[in-house]
Amino acid sequence: MATSQQSASSASSFDKLHPKVRRWIYDQGWNQLRDVQDQTIPSIMDRDGDTLVIAGTASGKTEAAFLPVLSLVADREEDGISVLYVSPLKALINDQFGRLDQLCEAMELNVVRWHGDAPQSAKQAVVRNPQGIALITPESIEALLVRRPERARSLFQNIDFIVVDEVHAFLNSVRGLHLRSLLRRVSMISKKRPRIVGLSATIGDPQVAAAWINPEAPDGVDIVVSTAGNPEVKLAIRAYVDAEDLLDPDQLENDIVDGESPQKVALDYIADDIFGAAKGYNNLVFAGSRRRVEALTDRLRRRAEKNGMPNEFFAHHGSVSKELREPLEKRLKAGNLPTTGVATTTLELGIDVGSIRTVFQIGAPRSMSSLKQRLGRSGRRDGMSAILRMFIRERRASAKTHPLDRLRLDIVAAVASIALLGRKYVEKPGTPAGAATVALQQTLSVIAERGGATVAELYRTICSAGPLSVVSQSEYVALLRHMMRAEKLVEQAPDGTVMLGVKGERIVGAKDFFAIFETDEEWRLVADGKSIGTLPMTNMAKAGSNIAFAGQRWKIEAVDLNSKVIEVTKATGAKMPSFEPLGREGISDVFALAMLEVLRSRDLPAYLDDKAKELLTEGRNTFDVHGLDGKVFWEEGAGVSVLTWAGTETNRMLALILSYAGMDAGSHDIGVSVTGCSADMVEAAFRGMVSKPPLASAVVKMVPDLQAAKYDALVPHEVLESQWIKENAKPYAEALAIALKLAVASKATPALKDA
Repeated sequence: MATSQQSASSASSFDKLHPKVRRWIYDQGWNQLRDVQDQTIPSIMDRDGDTLVIAGTASGKTEAAFLPVLSLVADREEDGISVLYVSPLKALINDQFGRLDQLCEAMELNVVRWHGDAPQSAKQAVVRNPQGIALITPESIEALLVRRPERARSLFQNIDFIVVDEVHAFLNSVRGLHLRSLLRRVSMISKKRPRIVGLSATIGDPQVAAAWINPEAPDGVDIVVSTAGNPEVKLAIRAYVDAEDLLDPDQLENDIVDGESPQKVALDYIADDIFGAAKGYNNLVFAGSRRRVEALTDRLRRRAEKNGMPNEFFAHHGSVSKELREPLEKRLKAGNLPTTGVATTTLELGIDVGSIRTVFQIGAPRSMSSLKQRLGRSGRRDGMSAILRMFIRERRASAKTHPLDRLRLDIVAAVASIALLGRKYVEKPGTPAGAATVALQQTLSVIAERGGATVAELYRTICSAGPLSVVSQSEYVALLRHMMRAEKLVEQAPDGTVMLGVKGERIVGAKDFFAIFETDEEWRLVADGKSIGTLPMTNMAKAGSNIAFAGQRWKIEAVDLNSKVIEVTKATGAKMPSFEPLGREGISDVFALAMLEVLRSRDLPAYLDDKAKELLTEGRNTFDVHGLDGKVFWEEGAGVSVLTWAGTETNRMLALILSYAGMDAGSHDIGVSVTGCSADMVEAAFRGMVSKPPLASAVVKMVPDLQAAKYDALVPHEVLESQWIKENAKPYAEALAIALKLAVASKATPALKDA
């Protein structure tokens, strides 16, 4: 297959592949391997270890993994599945199945989707003849282990490879702790340790990812990084100002549907701009919250109607049913009809949505990892530029406007994100929270799988290695005793075997047991007998009222309280439903410093429109007038802001430590606000921290609610406290370092001056 266009290394990589793989490549009409494939093939085929592949969206990562992996398993004869592909999303599994089906058919290898919505017949065929490749979610792995342990042992007895897609999505989350525990359990079933191949477009610290992939030997993970094929990026940032009375603190989550307001609001102007730029093409709009997705999709659809056009604008978020999401995904991928998907984060991960012209972003990004994922959707064809249009909403200033708001930090953050994009910066993952919840859930799961286990077996299986090793042996014993005595989740036989108690059996038997994240009670929306999605039960459902959902307007015809079903028909009027509010995403220390650089600069980037330039200039003027460059304590009104220019986690921790010192403190993007205090009082508090640093074991008592993860209410309080101290060790140390720095900077005492 090697041609004159191929490099020598590419030809060498190609020659390593199985003949059937080479034939398939030839049939696809490829004239050369992509850079990431050229690098990954020898990493997998010439070594026995694990591999981490980092390359941009649409760079060919999936093939980079599967071309060599399938080459190595093509001729194997052992029973059992040879390759597990693990994805965080069912939709991504469905998408990858379409990409791998032809390749596996050419190689005479079975490939099956294994998740709750996948066809049962294909799964049963694999059970009867356990071999080939399975594309599976973490939850389905655990369902097999718990509900069908004998079947799991048959399927997982001889796994050669586990391919984990979107690794970055697992590194900093409770779901990642959960998956890593499941992979360890799968490895214990397999007669050999499966090799792991991790795939991602955005890894801020490859060493952290390597340690997740192979906790026992992270240095043995080969890291393949490809930067080839990054397209030129075209940028535009536009700003809009809403009347002050329309921007309450919760305004950004309370967008009204089109036509409800007597005056145009910023979202109306944004919809005008998106409609003009998007119509006739394939685009993605990342709107933030589900509520804003609905408000914006409603506006865009109505503009299409007013222009006599077929609708091109469709909502996509976690509450919309798969029966509506999947046709949108297929339509985007096919590319034969102009289509714009308006989404939360649901179209951010690696589902193939074809050739996207423009990515629209509502609001300043706060995660560079997310921004890179989104921007990677655009400019995927050779010669095409990636196009990013960002829309920033600000509040009109008045005499009541707080000086912090006059800094125009949203527009500052938008400009900072573009600067960081140019530096190719991605946040390093933090320490994931929720280890205690996962340890409890995995304890119930392992007992259910095995029918019982000793304390030593449980600890060795769950906590002896990997991310859950943060749970010490003494903490695990305390957890198990609490599960046994206080919660009655488990019980112990005279021979020491730990078994499920009645309450534990009930939890394991629940349909949501395998989802390690919280799930809310919801209404199911049905139109013409078909599900269109779900709404939180917090929405009052009354026959005759109207709602906006999935980009359409509906009238509620009937409400069934027993089955929690709302029947709807199309309508002309609507009210916005409520969804559970999303927590505001934090920013990193590097991002905060980039914002400071923007305020210090005098440059007005050409990609800003006139209103954005005006707002940025206003923010810089405020910064200059108040002398904030180098200022630590900014007294305004009845309080003081401590300007740390640190990230969200550090500021939150500093505010918590100040609260422990008896102050009314809260954090914001660039520091900490303390009300009812003078700068002198805050300085004194910092001096106290320097002379006698507070212990984390004391400060943790100030945390309002340690029960943050799904099963935390069943965990003993002392274990939650000790885990919080471990999880927050880094931001706690950074907060104390800032206290020392600020105390020194304020020249508070002669001793500190001398230091």
